Amino acid sequence: MIEKLALIGIGLIGSSIALRARERGLAKTIAIATRRPETLAEAQALGLGDQYTLDAAEAVRDADIVILCTPVGSYGSIAKEIAGALKPGAILSDVGSVKAHVHKVVGPLVPKGVHFIPGHPMAGTEHSGPSAGFAELFDNRWCILTPEPDQPLEAVETMKAFWRALGSDVELMDADHHDLVVAITSHVPHLIAYNIVGTADDLESVTKSEVIKFSAGGFRDFTRIAASDPVMWRDVFLTNRSAVLEMLGRFLEDLSTLQRAVRVGDGPALESLFTRTRAIRRSIIEAGQETAAPDFGRPHGADTKTEA
Repeated sequence: MIEKLALIGIGLIGSSIALRARERGLAKTIAIATRRPETLAEAQALGLGDQYTLDAAEAVRDADIVILCTPVGSYGSIAKEIAGALKPGAILSDVGSVKAHVHKVVGPLVPKGVHFIPGHPMAGTEHSGPSAGFAELFDNRWCILTPEPDQPLEAVETMKAFWRALGSDVELMDADHHDLVVAITSHVPHLIAYNIVGTADDLESVTKSEVIKFSAGGFRDFTRIAASDPVMWRDVFLTNRSAVLEMLGRFLEDLSTLQRAVRVGDGPALESLFTRTRAIRRSIIEAGQETAAPDFGRPHGADTKTEA
């Protein structure tokens, strides 16, 4: 598809892009840049790219597509570093899970003639680092692109084709609307997971060993989410705070209603809510975004393997 793809940052998302791009021949050359020598060495040992450097500007030189794959808090400094090295006609994109902040911080730094098409692949695991990636990560998952209206249709179509080639379904969306959507579907759930696991850790009446030993399915899955990259999620909440606070306020109102139903013994209200939420789960499965297999699709029996 393209001559050169540059990936700035090579964690779970960056390495998964590299693996699938290599597998499907989407770029003749894959350049990888990261700030930590040990991370770069790991990426090179895994054979994720063709060029490896600690200099982001060097990586993006002559690249047709440049994708920022670092925590969003670093985007501003990286954009300043690479601006002078981006070639006219290149496409600059990203994989951050907030978009209004990205437009605000990166947009003004993009040189004239470079096309800015921010993106957000709705895929991931709780693992991080170059070795966490796998080529199938984006299969049947959504990637949301949030280009400004003045971006050339050809550049937008190129990024749509690129993400579809990686395995994703693609949708265009306004950046502010994107941030509201992911606040309730991703950001607030992560915040709740971090909080409930922290609450369990703080309990004086229950020891940490009991929390670990007697973890039921619900708490165990909260801990999986709460194991996500702390730096990445710190930046998410700091850069999408208004949307998160709006959705968190709505959640707290509904939680108060639920608290009252439990306190007064309102069985019909509880059953009504649980029936409605069960239908949401079934809709997600029907949409192909989850499996109906027992225990969240985890393998069982003698062939059970550690999750990637």
